[in-house]
Amino acid sequence: MTSFPLLSLLVFLPMGSALVLLLIPAGRVRAVRGFALTVGAAALALSAAAYLSYDLRAGGYQLEEAAAWIPRWGIGYHVGVNGISLPLVLLNGIAVFTGTLVSLGIDERPREFFALLFFLASGVFGVFVAQDLFLLFFFYEIAVFPMYLLIALWGWPKIREYAAMKLTLYLFLGSMVALIGALVLVFSLASPTFDLPALEAADFPPDLQRAVFPFVFLGFAVLGGLFPFHNWSPDGHAAAPTAVSMLHAGVLMKLGAFAALRAGILLMPEGAAFHMPWILVLALVNVLYGALIALAQTDFKYVIAFSSVSHMGLVMLGFAALNPEGLLGASLQMFSHGVMTALFFAVVGMVYDRTHAREIPALGGLAGRMPLAAAAFLVGGLASMGMPGFSGFIAELPVFLGLWRASPAAAVAAALGIVVTAAYILTVARRVFFGRLPAEQERGATRLTAKESMALILLMLFLVGMGVYPAWIAPLAESGVQSLMRIIGN
Repeated sequence: MTSFPLLSLLVFLPMGSALVLLLIPAGRVRAVRGFALTVGAAALALSAAAYLSYDLRAGGYQLEEAAAWIPRWGIGYHVGVNGISLPLVLLNGIAVFTGTLVSLGIDERPREFFALLFFLASGVFGVFVAQDLFLLFFFYEIAVFPMYLLIALWGWPKIREYAAMKLTLYLFLGSMVALIGALVLVFSLASPTFDLPALEAADFPPDLQRAVFPFVFLGFAVLGGLFPFHNWSPDGHAAAPTAVSMLHAGVLMKLGAFAALRAGILLMPEGAAFHMPWILVLALVNVLYGALIALAQTDFKYVIAFSSVSHMGLVMLGFAALNPEGLLGASLQMFSHGVMTALFFAVVGMVYDRTHAREIPALGGLAGRMPLAAAAFLVGGLASMGMPGFSGFIAELPVFLGLWRASPAAAVAAALGIVVTAAYILTVARRVFFGRLPAEQERGATRLTAKESMALILLMLFLVGMGVYPAWIAPLAESGVQSLMRIIGN
């Protein structure tokens, strides 16, 4: 246990700041923006401090804090991080800060926008550090609910109400299904408890694991975008304002995958082994279907939305391999894809803000006016294609190694998704950023602001830094995977 409550500070700082934001008079827009930027920077600094304070040699869960909450029901306030969850904590800090940077231009109720954004951030931090199953569900709902308002009030007018409602219903039903499964597990014990380490050690009967696992895993995998429950995702991504898309695809989908791993695979390893063959098939469909639909899109934002569905399939394939290589790849892919997607959606938002166009045939030649945005899209694209020297290569290689051990045919089929990814990334890059700038875009296609540039550069640094020097993250993820394998016993 730690004496300084770093993780609690990290979780509750955005939420507390959201309440302070609401006390600032609505007319003081500069004060609202300045305060929001300070909170975003503080969230990144605290997540980086947590990351740097982890002792790799000691391994396991660290920075733990525990206190009684509702002891009568076996519920406690227990938080901590390990090599799997800590990179995701850092990812959320990066997404919150860069999302705040690119949202400073919002002039429609910025106070309420940033308050909801910070509530969402607190929920995400809470899920990643929760060591109590009730706490995990508690923060999960806190993370999901603000998304409805952010999309419905600030989203793309054409589909925002439809997309927000669709997303909320999917995720609410998913979490209810997962909750039912979790309660069955908890109350099957002689002394019910929600403490996750205690539940991991409970060794539930194999029959119970096989019966309950689909409820918990699929309930959370809805948010992870697993086929065929991904349907909420492309519309949600496309309708959300830029910062929300960055958190939505960059972090929130990892929330679903992480919860499916934490509350599904780790609590019911025998149930996971029993059901993984058909999950592998669904994840494979994710990769191929998402990539092919992305290739067919003409809306810039929908291309990235379906690309996100495809890449989340690689995370699920890593899980389905159920071996060290696959789980290591899935862990690294969650971080890599989170940063990469945040970068993509930031670029799409900057292009739309200037051109008011998302249809790819209406765009072109933007590299001359927005060279940094073009460079950022190419860096994200190279990471997405798994090119050496970029984060995607470091993440996808172990996924494919693990998948090859589990099913060579699935590994070969999944590799086709990479080929299709290269096709749509290169096509979109050529049509949006190169060639002739349409006459109607001449006046609007202005250069990026300093804050927008800072957000893109920071995101690119993480993608390239992970690809060139993976030693700053891979050993940490590997230590987390070693802990998982001791529980899974494969």
